[in-house]
Amino acid sequence: MASDSPDSLMSICTDFCLRNLKGTLCYLLDNEILRLHPDIFLPSEICDRLVNEYIELVNADSSFEPHDSFFTLFSEPQSTRLTRLHLREDIVQDQDLEAIRKQDLVELYLTNCERLTAKSLQTLANFRQTLVSLSLFGCSNIFYEEESLGGYDETDRLVNPTRQVLVRDFTFQGFQQLRFLNLGCITKVVDVEQMLRPLVCMKALNLSGIQLNDIGFLTQWKDSLVSLVLYNMDLSEEHIRVIVQLHKLRHLDISRDRLSSYYKFKLTRKVLSQFVQHLEELVSLDISGHLTLENCAVSKMDDELGPPSNNPSKSSISPFRALKRPLQFLGLFETSLCRLIHIPAFKVSGDKNEEQVLNAIEAYTEHRPEITSRAINLLFDIARIERCNQPLRALQLVIAALKCHKYDKTIQVTGSAALFYLTNSDYRSEQSVRLRQQVIQVVLNGMESYQEVTVQRNCCLTLCNFSIPEELEFQYQRVNELLLNILIPTRQDESIQRIAVHLCNALVCQVDNDHKEAVGKMGFVMTMLKLIQKKLQDKMCDQVMEFSWSALWNITDETPDNCEMFLNYNGMKLFLECLKEFPEKQELHRNMLGLLGNVAEVRELRPQLMTSQFITVFSNLLDSKADGIEVSYNACGVLSHITFDGPQVWFIAEPTRQEVEDRMWSAIRSWDISSRRNINYRSFEPILRLLPQSISPVSQHWATWALYNLVSVYPDKYCPLLIKEGGLPLLTDLINMPSAHEETKDMARKVLDLCSNYNEDTMDTSL
Repeated sequence: MASDSPDSLMSICTDFCLRNLKGTLCYLLDNEILRLHPDIFLPSEICDRLVNEYIELVNADSSFEPHDSFFTLFSEPQSTRLTRLHLREDIVQDQDLEAIRKQDLVELYLTNCERLTAKSLQTLANFRQTLVSLSLFGCSNIFYEEESLGGYDETDRLVNPTRQVLVRDFTFQGFQQLRFLNLGCITKVVDVEQMLRPLVCMKALNLSGIQLNDIGFLTQWKDSLVSLVLYNMDLSEEHIRVIVQLHKLRHLDISRDRLSSYYKFKLTRKVLSQFVQHLEELVSLDISGHLTLENCAVSKMDDELGPPSNNPSKSSISPFRALKRPLQFLGLFETSLCRLIHIPAFKVSGDKNEEQVLNAIEAYTEHRPEITSRAINLLFDIARIERCNQPLRALQLVIAALKCHKYDKTIQVTGSAALFYLTNSDYRSEQSVRLRQQVIQVVLNGMESYQEVTVQRNCCLTLCNFSIPEELEFQYQRVNELLLNILIPTRQDESIQRIAVHLCNALVCQVDNDHKEAVGKMGFVMTMLKLIQKKLQDKMCDQVMEFSWSALWNITDETPDNCEMFLNYNGMKLFLECLKEFPEKQELHRNMLGLLGNVAEVRELRPQLMTSQFITVFSNLLDSKADGIEVSYNACGVLSHITFDGPQVWFIAEPTRQEVEDRMWSAIRSWDISSRRNINYRSFEPILRLLPQSISPVSQHWATWALYNLVSVYPDKYCPLLIKEGGLPLLTDLINMPSAHEETKDMARKVLDLCSNYNEDTMDTSL
């Protein structure tokens, strides 16, 4: 069983403060602008965490409300100190960076912040004295500014169109402390060499996705550069000549996406040998996606025998036999080399086995969704066909990918499919409560972000792997809203509709009445009735139809408001139409009568059932043999509550009250008391209220029969419930009532005996 360690106090406090800013750290100025209380002073450890967690919450939690003025809380270093920020996605805008311009930032990671413009480049200059590490990965608009083309149109109205203009004069002049820089996936037309030349001492540089014919300028840092990433850069012999001069390199990544474009360059034995010979300090190398010539691998004749080894002397990759020690990491994803036996590295990314695939997901998730999605697809096949050897690691990596790329459709499709297999019963015992909650969060994020059929189906199927409603309780309202949204389009994909209705039904079964009322107010009752109406139009009684009636049965249980909604939205009309259209569908009849039993329990609603048409239908169903005794039993229950109101409310001429009661007596006497039931009572209160009365002996008899059947067939479940809810004194009183029928009293005595024997059997006799 996976351990569930509690959140740290720092995590709990940070989360609480961010969700309750106005009640903790802040007040509202003019009812709209957040301001920090004047007596609050926060160190960088807390401020960094607040900002970084805020970004995570905005990205991952749809219920969290972002604040336009949040970053202004950190505008003054005297009271709030920031040093290390990780900001991502389009939540971050120019004014946010401008708000913190006075801070002495040491580390600033901006990832895929596409709303940042050249205004933020100017703001970066404020951090030039202190900034050591900077990432602008995916900030594709940060080198553009808006230029006004204001003028007048043909009607002499002033117009103010703008256009995007490239900023060509920005350089890192004055950034004397900058050592780590990521410019991956920025706009292609920027003059990178001119921009970087002022930097004196670079240690790590990422130029992913940038095409440079000449990288000779990198040699100015040959004595300091330890990490170089040139992912998806079109390489040539000249590029290799420059790279091998960077003799301090410990990490080199020249990998590529093999599907991105046609690529002529091939890695040869000579190139790999140059890396080994000249880059003696290399501990990490990524050549994923490259075509390699056959001479890179040793011949089968020369390959070492025995189990796989990372000893360089045994390497199946010929040039790597000259390594002095195994590499810490070797990226071989989507290359033929990953399938060789002896690979001189402690960690290898590839597509040969589960370990390599997981390493690939781990290595590429943050910045390479196109590679990550293919790696997750391989993991999906492993989880589907085989058994994962590292299910916890696999699940954590898929969760991380889905969180990181919430808006990437390909990752959402492959990730949600993998989650279905990684959360099934085979792996449940190894997964902690927190981990499974994280799965639910990312699944709901996917459902929220994508209406696409495949994502919706995968997410719904994954939710079916959880204990419902228990494991979804913490997101109860959100999951119901999302499922109801799926069901609103009446032409929804049939399989999704079926799964979603099943989930809706499970979610309203075995929850308290407050939850049911809340879901009813979301439109649950109306949505189910619309589905039923659509199925009636199509003359189709399938699982969606039956699940919809079952869901209505569950959501109306002891919930008068939902029962009233059912009547107000023409539920009785649909009930009659379904009976007429599908006379042989036993499961359907059971569900419908169970629902109407709930409606009949509400005294204020019973007059709406008092029509000749409805009473005749209920009376006729007393003779039904559908689903054992269930349909007859439920029909009798409905009539028991109606007759309980007395003869004064029987406003109809036909059928007469006496006729109906006679048929009820006959039906009850025909039932087998040992019948096993397809029903689940959470409370006996609606039944018990029929006992202490003399106005309708047949209702009293039905209630007593129901209790006798349940406590005799399921004593462990229902004896304690009957005792707990005070049923025994009521049965004792019934025995002494002159109006009660003798056979009713006889059954009441048997119920008391069963409960007495149950108490004796379960009494603790240990010393």
